[in-house]
Amino acid sequence: MGLIITLKGLPMFKKSLKYNLPGCLAGFVLSMLTAVTQADQITINLGYATAETSSYGILASHFERLAEKHSNGTIDVKVRCCAQLITEDEAFKALQLGTVDMHIITGNNVSPHFPLMDAFVLPYVFQSKHHAYKILEGDVGKQFADQLRRETKVYLLTFGFVGDRDFYNSRNPIRTMADIKGLKVRVPKNQVMIDTFRAFGAAPIPLAWADTPTALQTGTVQGADNGTSFIKSQKFYEIMPYFSVLEHFSYFSPLFASDRIMGKLNDEQRAAVLLAASEAGQLHKEEMSKQISEIRAFLTTDGQGGMKTTELDKTDFIAAGQKVQDQYAKEKDDDFRRLLGKIREAAN
Repeated sequence: MGLIITLKGLPMFKKSLKYNLPGCLAGFVLSMLTAVTQADQITINLGYATAETSSYGILASHFERLAEKHSNGTIDVKVRCCAQLITEDEAFKALQLGTVDMHIITGNNVSPHFPLMDAFVLPYVFQSKHHAYKILEGDVGKQFADQLRRETKVYLLTFGFVGDRDFYNSRNPIRTMADIKGLKVRVPKNQVMIDTFRAFGAAPIPLAWADTPTALQTGTVQGADNGTSFIKSQKFYEIMPYFSVLEHFSYFSPLFASDRIMGKLNDEQRAAVLLAASEAGQLHKEEMSKQISEIRAFLTTDGQGGMKTTELDKTDFIAAGQKVQDQYAKEKDDDFRRLLGKIREAAN
């Protein structure tokens, strides 16, 4: 007995066609069509290390929706929060190895694998958000992403929202740089950030992100800094009483992709991914820019975050940050100096 097969909705068939085939041949054709259909379907696992409600979660959700839309459903993005795939400190290496498809990694955790990233990590290197986006969304940012891909085989798909790292601690309010002297501060495992807090007079303790909440709760460290939104999403306001709008480091949330996953995409899918990343980055920027003042208000309002804050004189912090910039300009290579020079020129 034959089998009627309808070939409809598959990429190679523009019309609905029916074929009455012998049973043995029908089985062969069905298996071949199933293989073709599956080959056109790509699953991308996208990870990030923070809570689902964090800024990373917003970027990931936008990318998931847009990648599936622009690929006409041939790409299925599976978003994994909370370090389900891998920790943030290990994610970039995994991208290079191809064991992770995509991951959102804050810039300072990329520096150990691509030291040029430290030019963006330097304290007070961006004079304003306009300055930061002028660099990252312009020719400098594109050249940087191209160089990163050439040297590491990892794609930087979008820089996303540029925010500031705000400071919090359990010891005392911070009014001037003198108030941070000797404070045990958790810092990421990034030499620029370690050197910056030393220049501020603090006692920096490098810790992986995964170890930070416990260190704060146990008093192993007395303070730390994070992007404003992460202080809320991680609920650090529940254990840290003092909040300071220090804005010493800018941060952004790049979405990275492995060469392996990009190589599995056909031309149309690759274009869809690049477009989705660009659009998701803009939506992330718009959404988070609106939220920051609201989040700071929440963190410092009694009955909400309840953290105490004071007026902060940044004069000495900025001067110390400038010395760190100059130190790195002197010690790093020509590529680093050229990039730092372009960043500084764009501020004028």
